[in-house]
Amino acid sequence: MKGGSPANCSFRTYLNLGPSKKALNAERAKLKAMTGANMCFKPVPKLIRDLNVHLKGWANYFQLGYPRKAFRAINQHVQIRLIQNLRRRSQRPHRPPEGKSLYAHLHKMGLVRL
Repeated sequence: MKGGSPANCSFRTYLNLGPSKKALNAERAKLKAMTGANMCFKPVPKLIRDLNVHLKGWANYFQLGYPRKAFRAINQHVQIRLIQNLRRRSQRPHRPPEGKSLYAHLHKMGLVRL
């Protein structure tokens, strides 16, 4: 018997599932709207809470397959957008406590990572 059964093959095929580029761009646009200049009035804890709800829902939808690279890209985008939002607030921008990075401070404030 030529070819044999799939169990005898030296390789296995799998479905490489993950968010498409179109879905990633749409998510980035949504995050941009949620952290834009017109959202500087929103208190930081409420902004982070709203982002967390949105990110958890998006991650649950795209968790099937191998979304690690996409999740990493979205995490980075969220952090950059949130830091920009915090720095553009009023004349005295938000500063983390002494000796802490902004990333550690955001994590302590409750920002979820995918």
